[in-house]
Amino acid sequence: MFSYFLRRLILVLPVAFGVSVICFLLVQIAPGDPLTAIMPVDATAEEQAAMRAAYGLDRPLPVQYAIWVGNLAQGDMGRSIATGRPVAGEVFGAVQNSLLLAVSAAVIAFPIGIFLGFLAGYFRDTALDKAVTAVSIAGVSVPNYWLGIVLVIIFSVNLGWLPSMGAGPGGSRDWSWNWEHMRHLVLPAVTLSVVPIGIVARTVRALSGDILSMDFVQALYAKGMSRLDVLIHVGRNAAATALSVMGLQLGYLLGGSILIETVFNWPGSGFLLSNAIFQRDLPLLQGTILVLALFFVAVNLIVDVAQAAIDPRIKRS
Repeated sequence: MFSYFLRRLILVLPVAFGVSVICFLLVQIAPGDPLTAIMPVDATAEEQAAMRAAYGLDRPLPVQYAIWVGNLAQGDMGRSIATGRPVAGEVFGAVQNSLLLAVSAAVIAFPIGIFLGFLAGYFRDTALDKAVTAVSIAGVSVPNYWLGIVLVIIFSVNLGWLPSMGAGPGGSRDWSWNWEHMRHLVLPAVTLSVVPIGIVARTVRALSGDILSMDFVQALYAKGMSRLDVLIHVGRNAAATALSVMGLQLGYLLGGSILIETVFNWPGSGFLLSNAIFQRDLPLLQGTILVLALFFVAVNLIVDVAQAAIDPRIKRS
């Protein structure tokens, strides 16, 4: 198992390098001048040149990339062009908030999705299966930002049960583990969990339905196994593939929550990324995208190792 983990870890290194190159180049080739947001309109050519030299934008792209990677190796992501604050502090604070939101949504979505999927797979081609399938398709199809707005209208505006904006009272961006702050987490987490519920339910339904139709399941029943023991065997056989889907969904929850964080004014990486895009803040854009991409790579590594631990066939292959 350790040798398998080591091999997967070695394969992650070139992937991480490729991710850093793509993050750097995609931001650099985007149209627009990043310095226009902070330079006065009447700035002279000399002032523009001095500003470009201060941020290293006057050098060739390979040199800029080498300097950027060298600084990253020392834990320095540079400074935000718009605010002048260190990018590392901005990014990691926002990623912590996004991770809190993503994990909360996953805690809601994965158990519900697994339960609905097994239910539909066990009662395949029945009215219950069709009902679960309809709910899953609706969850995947409904735009989550629209659903977020609807939930705000119902539970915040009309009923007044839950707050709609910020991570704390008064629109605060600081998180604390108390009920006043946790109330702000409910609506965005529920909204973000709807799509993964549908995807996990559809995946588990297909897996469990196919496994239940296999010959070894009939053999287990013929040996006198109880229905619960048979379902445990089915769950073990479906676990590896289901875990892969859930790992991908967790990565998407962290990196793809930009619209939800904008709707609820949640101070996460999506909200930070949105502001960085509009302000054309290159260091902040690069740092945010890189951290999110590396998190996705790390989740895939953890899922690969967990799959091998659950299903020894993956490790042998």
